Amino acid sequence: MKYLLCLLLVISFPSLAKETIVFGVHSTTAPLEWRDNGVDQGFHVELMNSIGHLLDRPIMVRRKTFQQLMTDMHDIHSPIDVVAVVSPINKRRELSQSDPIYATHAKAFTLQGEDYIDNWSDLAGKRVAVKTGAFVDVFLRDQPQDFTQVKVDLYETGFQKLITKEVDVVLAENFVARRLQPKYPSVRSASDALIFGAFTFVSHPKDAALLHEINDALRQLKISGEYDRLVNKWFGMGREKFDITSTHKKMLILSIVISIISAIGMLYTISVSRSLKFRSEALALELQQREMAEQKIRSLSHQFQAVLNGIPHGMTIFDKQMQCLWSNDNNQLLSHSKLHCVDGTPFDLATSVKSVITSKKSFIADMGYLAQYWQMQIHPITDEQAVVLLEENTEQQHLRQANDEASRLASLGELSAGIAHEINNPTGIIIHSIALFSEAMKDLQPAADYYQQQNPFWLVAGLDPQAAFAEISHSTEVVEESAKRISRIVNDLKRYALPNLASNHQAIGLNEVVQVAQRLTANQLKRYQVRIELAEPSPKINGDAQQLHQVMINLIQNACHATPQGDGVILIKTFSTDTAAGISVQDNGSGMDKATLKRITEPFFTTRRSHGGSGLGLSVCSRILKEHHGHMKVTSTVNEGSCFSLTFSLLVQEGLDASPMTEHDRQEHNRQEHNNNDSKELNP
Repeated sequence: MKYLLCLLLVISFPSLAKETIVFGVHSTTAPLEWRDNGVDQGFHVELMNSIGHLLDRPIMVRRKTFQQLMTDMHDIHSPIDVVAVVSPINKRRELSQSDPIYATHAKAFTLQGEDYIDNWSDLAGKRVAVKTGAFVDVFLRDQPQDFTQVKVDLYETGFQKLITKEVDVVLAENFVARRLQPKYPSVRSASDALIFGAFTFVSHPKDAALLHEINDALRQLKISGEYDRLVNKWFGMGREKFDITSTHKKMLILSIVISIISAIGMLYTISVSRSLKFRSEALALELQQREMAEQKIRSLSHQFQAVLNGIPHGMTIFDKQMQCLWSNDNNQLLSHSKLHCVDGTPFDLATSVKSVITSKKSFIADMGYLAQYWQMQIHPITDEQAVVLLEENTEQQHLRQANDEASRLASLGELSAGIAHEINNPTGIIIHSIALFSEAMKDLQPAADYYQQQNPFWLVAGLDPQAAFAEISHSTEVVEESAKRISRIVNDLKRYALPNLASNHQAIGLNEVVQVAQRLTANQLKRYQVRIELAEPSPKINGDAQQLHQVMINLIQNACHATPQGDGVILIKTFSTDTAAGISVQDNGSGMDKATLKRITEPFFTTRRSHGGSGLGLSVCSRILKEHHGHMKVTSTVNEGSCFSLTFSLLVQEGLDASPMTEHDRQEHNRQEHNNNDSKELNP
């Protein structure tokens, strides 16, 4: 027994002494390297076994991932001796590399429907998936392209990212892509070959001698024809072709079965067709006529429906039982409890519809719903039906109200002008009478002094004669000044009410415009702290004084409305520069937000409609400023106040004395102007 064991050891010793070649593989599908029922096989595996047979060395297959194999090839202590990878043509890897084993290529793959890729420039700006360590990755290290590389561990990972649109293109090796495409039917080949490569055996540089032996054995296999046999086996008549042939046989059998069933069905159809042929011919003409009639009716119905749906007003048809027969709009508003007549009376739809159907008379009324206005029309269309038309006219209603308010304001302006004319006559009489009374008192003073000497106890109106005469003189001056103030206000009001004529533009002083507006609004300004700062000399512009009075009155009134009484401060200034002149009205009132500030010059826009505001003031001011080629700048902050600045072109007159007018000259000028006006009123 001992001798037998020794004999076996002697016989097996040479084989144990032979060094094993460890071949690393990573693929899991045919034809290169794959596993079937636990047995590793494929082109690379069988080729390596043939090489091992020539070298008289056993081959051990180790299966790892591609990344692990690439790491092992760069590790001097790795147990893997050799692997089969693809290298770009005319570019060698850093590792020891054998002669080419089998040619392949890589191309672009995209989703169905994407553009075809002709060359590398078509990939510019795209996200391209590249397998780490693959021959495409090796090629791109020295050939940078104008696209974003997205590194993936497997080509299948790249296809999955393509499906989820994380990348735009996958650059994949041809054999792997062919195996993956049946699993991803939405992926398609989108280019010709972009990179050509070849399968080679690679190893760590320390195993260069081993790779040299493998290379010699590979050449012997090519010379002997064994290499061609393996290529024909795995790539000419391989597993994939057998699978396709089997599939073709199955499809052929299925097609034959379907053809038989179709033939039976066709025979049955022919028999049925013959039995129905005569009946079909009899009904064909009638059916054709009916189809033509239905087509015409359908066309008219579509046209009628399109016309009704295109009407911008709500239209609903009711019968006498108040059943809705048709509507082109949501008719919930018709039965809403808050829908009422504008005069405040409630509205009942059912009663109105039945009344129209019964009386055959139309019903038209303006309706209100919350803050909206609608026009309701109900018309009879048949003996038992009525159509209800509902049209929103909120804007028209607001315009009508604004027009009524504007008419009332215009009437008030005409009435004010008439009243001013009537007031001016008695005011002139008062001024002349007071002047006569004042002169008479001066003449009576000596007589009163003489009479007092004769009667020391003489009293005038219960006062000492000297005190009485002094009080009468003071009262005379007060009455005269008040009458003149009335006359100035009346004349300002008359000029304000005069119609505007563009041809009447003339040189006017902005200080006088401010003073006139201040007098006309004195009753409102007395409740506020008013500061007037007038530039001297008064800035002159070319314009219409009456229109500018209107602008200033509007601005002052708006400032009063926005400013609290008592604590409110209103500052009115005139100013001038080398080329411009202007007026500013500033207050410390409630201010305006941005939304209000954008709309202040829109006609009929007002925040005081509930307090009688018409929304016409600033709109009219804007129009007047345009006529005067002026500009209005508005700055406002909520709860801090607003400032309106009006800027005009400064009037420059040749030879005009720029020295300011003294206060005495201004009073004398005003007195002469009022005396002239009084004379015109008294002596028409």
